[in-house]
Amino acid sequence: MTHDPDTTGKLIDGKGIAHRLTDRVKTEVEALRERTQRLPGLAVVLVGNDPASEVYVKNKAIQTHRAGMRSFMHMLPESTPQEELLDLIARLNEDAQIHGILVQLPLPRHLDPILVTNAIAPHKDVDGLGEVNAGRLSLGIPGLVPCTPLGCKMLLKETLPNLRGLHAVVMGASNLVGKPMAQLLLSEGCTVSVGHIDTRNPKDLARDGDILVVATGKRGLVRGDWIKPGATVIDVGITRVALGDGKTKLVGDVAFEEALPMAAHITPVPGGVGPMTIACLLHNTLQAAKLALEPGS
Repeated sequence: MTHDPDTTGKLIDGKGIAHRLTDRVKTEVEALRERTQRLPGLAVVLVGNDPASEVYVKNKAIQTHRAGMRSFMHMLPESTPQEELLDLIARLNEDAQIHGILVQLPLPRHLDPILVTNAIAPHKDVDGLGEVNAGRLSLGIPGLVPCTPLGCKMLLKETLPNLRGLHAVVMGASNLVGKPMAQLLLSEGCTVSVGHIDTRNPKDLARDGDILVVATGKRGLVRGDWIKPGATVIDVGITRVALGDGKTKLVGDVAFEEALPMAAHITPVPGGVGPMTIACLLHNTLQAAKLALEPGS
């Protein structure tokens, strides 16, 4: 994707910011190894053979190794019984080599994602989705924060000098992104509105936002006239669409070409939020390892 110089300055460089974060994590991992003779370990569990999830999980393993951490992959068949998955999580909870556990979502229909997520020990819940870490975030208590919202917050803080007092609109109210995103923005001093499937006049709500974070799973939902002129737009959505002749491309929840002239800053898809999600997973794993290996430090 190329843009003329007048628009390039608007693009929030998720790849670059993620690269710098990963470099910092790698440096801290080496320092931790020198102090403790131990490396952070991340266990990723994938149930089933969804091609997109497989690619994503393998990419996580590659990035984990690049950051100097140990990666433990557990690829389970789609028919895996819930009890077997819970037994694996229990073993990982007790394994001193492992400081972070991530179960790739979505899970096959016969598995309860809430039960599975809450089976992960809170201090190893590097996806931040368990009820303990969700509660800590809601109460403003330090804990492990979901990776994608954390990455979005970092992108915003890299882009805007001060978030305090800005009106932030979050479109989407999922446990994975929308709800924790709203909590993080509140903690930064924003006035926060959350739109969801039952919101009346979502266009009017979106257009009020100095910051607009879109995580609805509906590609191209937010059009150019939904965006307040000069707003900062974070597009969390990612959908692969067919172009014909076997070619595909990734698009977001925001109609990018329409939004570009309206927004002061905007994340591209791909290359915006996606790289930050994995970088924040590494960041969370490092934090979990520090707590385990250097308690009280």
